[in-house]
Amino acid sequence: MADWTKKTILRNDALLQKIMNANKTVEIAVFTGYSLLALPEDGKLTLKLVKIGGIIAYDNTLRYGSVAESEKEDLIKKFRNFLIEFNTLIAADPRVESSLLSVGDGLTLCRRLY
Repeated sequence: MADWTKKTILRNDALLQKIMNANKTVEIAVFTGYSLLALPEDGKLTLKLVKIGGIIAYDNTLRYGSVAESEKEDLIKKFRNFLIEFNTLIAADPRVESSLLSVGDGLTLCRRLY
């Protein structure tokens, strides 16, 4: 049997850094979304981590439809505007092909092109 390294780290800010140090891994996909505010930084790291053709899944990208509503107050407004900006950046990024799914609070699937 091959000597495969399995890395599982739950809800850890250093998750992607630890996975990047794994040897002999089988790449299926990278999932991120435990923290809404971590999405941009996770996005930068995951593009380095995922090989061409690999999948990245970003959770919480619709925030239960709040991105389609008129502007709200306080924290909801902050998250809404943040997600609109994040979704716009993903959609415009030529390195990925993306699809935004309206499941739950939103799931964006990206396939790395180059």
